[in-house]
Amino acid sequence: MDLRPRKRQIQTISGFTQAEVEKMETLLIESREQVCDSEVCKKLAKTFTRSKGRAGKPIAKWTEVQAWFQNRLVCYPSKDNSAEANQKLPDYTEGCTLNKANESSHIPKGQKDPALSDLEFEARSSKDGAWYDIDTFITHRFLNSEEPEALVRFVGFGLGEDEWVNVRKAVRERSVALENSECNKVQVGDIILCFQEGKDEEKYLEAQVIEIQKKLHDIRGCRCLFVIRYTGDDTEETIRLRRMCVRPSILGRP
Repeated sequence: MDLRPRKRQIQTISGFTQAEVEKMETLLIESREQVCDSEVCKKLAKTFTRSKGRAGKPIAKWTEVQAWFQNRLVCYPSKDNSAEANQKLPDYTEGCTLNKANESSHIPKGQKDPALSDLEFEARSSKDGAWYDIDTFITHRFLNSEEPEALVRFVGFGLGEDEWVNVRKAVRERSVALENSECNKVQVGDIILCFQEGKDEEKYLEAQVIEIQKKLHDIRGCRCLFVIRYTGDDTEETIRLRRMCVRPSILGRP
């Protein structure tokens, strides 16, 4: 049974009121090309801050207003821009062929291959280095270095938490939990995700298995111990199987 939480438990709530969002939506339709201008955003933020609806709330920052508009423009490009983008951007997302070297994947876009329709994906957030389940691939772009990036929405989060991630390095097929009887499939050297539960959030961090201590199973299930080293800071910890999620390729081991 997969006990892995499907989303981050503590959510960041947008700082804009419903009236403010409606105002920005209207401006986006009326002045599409000017809404990201810093002066426009500063004026709008000042208007929000002085409004009655802001009483008792933090001031509206013009950078937050600008970021809101930028995200909306990315998610809903104009027809002209969409046509131009389709000419410039090759469709590298026909399938989801995993690269065995780095276990990254291409992004499913539009009509999925029937064989891939049940696949789920995860992405590494640049905010905390943890891996979270992807709800939606919104759009993609290519940087000057020709590195593909995708704008993703994590499960349980809205527009304000959308994040650009590197497709080759930070997007892959979703990790899975193992049954108690499958602990023998984990080997020293494997890259896994370790569940960490804090006061305010739950997240999965990447780690490498550096030692395995086999134990007899009992009525509680697998009692084996796994010594892991986190790839982010090289700290070590001893965990049990229930805190671990593994790469799907491990499931194919005998």
